[in-house]
Amino acid sequence: MEKHQKHSKLEKRNFQNFANNEIAILGTNCSNISDLVQNIVQNLKKKYKIGYLDASHKEATLAPKLDTFTFHHSGNLEVIAADKMNRYNDKNKFSAYDFLFINGNHFEGSQQILVLDNDKEKSVLKRLNQLKNIQFVILLNQSSQFFDFLIEAYPTIKNLHCYGISEIDKIGRHIENLIEQNIAPVQGLVLAGGKSERMGTDKGLLQYHGKSQRTYALELLKKSNLKTFLSVRNQQEIEIKKCIEDTFINLGPFGAICSAFQKNPNVAWLVLATDLPFVDKKIINLLLEKRNPSKIATAIQGENKDFPEPLITIWEPKSYPILLQYLAQGISCPRKVLINNEVEIIKVDDKLIRNINTPQEFEAAKKEINA
Repeated sequence: MEKHQKHSKLEKRNFQNFANNEIAILGTNCSNISDLVQNIVQNLKKKYKIGYLDASHKEATLAPKLDTFTFHHSGNLEVIAADKMNRYNDKNKFSAYDFLFINGNHFEGSQQILVLDNDKEKSVLKRLNQLKNIQFVILLNQSSQFFDFLIEAYPTIKNLHCYGISEIDKIGRHIENLIEQNIAPVQGLVLAGGKSERMGTDKGLLQYHGKSQRTYALELLKKSNLKTFLSVRNQQEIEIKKCIEDTFINLGPFGAICSAFQKNPNVAWLVLATDLPFVDKKIINLLLEKRNPSKIATAIQGENKDFPEPLITIWEPKSYPILLQYLAQGISCPRKVLINNEVEIIKVDDKLIRNINTPQEFEAAKKEINA
């Protein structure tokens, strides 16, 4: 008998215990751990969004009578709230971060940094079962040593990279490697599900380059070694096999982007519309070269335009929950999401990202391209 599936089976984001990429530091006191994190992030914060999960040592803390949000004129926001830890809600909070440091004295991380502190032998023994994925070891001082039970439990532990507590640059580079290794791959998404009402015919089937524009766009992304899909609306007749059908109905490009993330939330999506016939391989390569995965997206913007173009943009996995938050507000404009969040902007000549929406614009663009 087939087992009843109560809920739809969705592809899940590759979260670890708390975040997409995390590391717990343990083996020494909380003050040393906090100082170490602060020193490491001095350089990392210039390129990445870094978070730190810790716990209070106060014996009793009263919950605030009301949640307080204090904005500073510099743009910083301080939040004091009575939120309780929740493994689902917490992952939403930490999804925006490229890397999360964790105080391993309080919380368990999927990766670990072990600090060898001779005064904390009992503490390490207590947490021995947490040391499942040690990335490297830090010596608190020159007399620090590997405890016998560590060598017994992990015979190869001495083969790991070992740094002194003051070798912050080396530690930072090691952490940066862990971040880089976890950056999501990019896949392509050609938008071909529009109704083309102003054009009067399917814009994806128009020919500027001796083939349909959707075929041209697919080949353009594939030439950049991107696994590429065609975004289509429900029951649209398409012969191409690699398609992603809209599951967010009647939301246009916004729904197409969300549908792609629903299919695979663990990749970044390079979205390309079929009404941009002047986009060429140079533009695609520029977009990939200038990609900034620490932002929610990397977008192309015309030099004389006020706003970025959302339909030739790399949307990072961290943008998916933000898109859904905007949708919950009744907003389905992807440009509005870009305007109001941290985005990497690449400026290009306006004509390279000119939208073609009417028969008159099509004839003019075709003549220009052929010339």
